[in-house]
Parts: sequence; structure tokens; C-alpha cells
Amino acid sequence: MTQSLHGMTLLVHDYDDAIAFFTRALRFELCEDTPLGGGRRWVRVAPAGNAHGASLVLAQAATPAQRDTVGRQGGDRVLLFLHTRDFAADHRHMRAHGVRFLEEPRHEAYGTVAVFEDLVGNRWDLLQPRGPTDAAEGPVAGG
Repeated sequence: MTQSLHGMTLLVHDYDDAIAFFTRALRFELCEDTPLGGGRRWVRVAPAGNAHGASLVLAQAATPAQRDTVGRQGGDRVLLFLHTRDFAADHRHMRAHGVRFLEEPRHEAYGTVAVFEDLVGNRWDLLQPRGPTDAAEGPVAGG
């Protein structure tokens, strides 16, 4: 059986704020934004050039339990890992667009990494893997 991970739901407070953050600060592509009725939308974003790979489904929190979980989907751990081929350029761009980094970049055995928060507070690793030139094929780091 052949399988692949297609996406993950990320709870947000507001669709449009989340789209703006991901497309501007992280330079993701808006893959889909389809109205579902009742104020709900099917919104998918993905790293540029990866529109047919794994994506994030941005879901506006609608229940008290969902609202309580916004920004804490990974608890106090890194939830997602954003691989890059040019750490310095992406780090600079993200900081210029208001992304909050929780630490200075550090060099680890697996690559260059820094933890940042998305617009609702979930933690991510920005990671340029050491070794393979294709960032998508590098090792996964724990943050």
C-alpha cells in the first residue's frame, strides 16, 4: 500500500489573518479557499512550490474546545518543521514581517535551526538541514 501525508489542520482565530500571515511572512502559497457555507471555508496553504505536497488546512475555531486549543496544538513543544534551503534569507524575511523567534539561530549536528511562533503561538522550527542539498530530504529535528 502506498500512502502519503497530505495535510494537517491548524486551528486559527480568523481565516483572513491566517492567510495573510502564511502568504506574507512565510511566503506560502494559498492553494485553496472555498466557501462551505455558514461562514466556514476550506482553506489550504503550503510552502511555495509544494502545492501538491503536504499542506496546512486552516480551520477557524468554532467551538469553545477549539478556541481553547488555538496556539497550543503542540503544547509547549515544536509542532511543525519548516525546511529551507536558505536559512539566512528566510530568517531575515520572516523577522522583517514580524515573525517572533524564540531564540537566536543555532548550529546543530542536523543543521541550522531556530524556533519561531506562528500568528497564534504554535511553535515551529525553521530548519536548514545539514547534508543533502534538497531541504525536503534532510533529517527532521526535534525542537
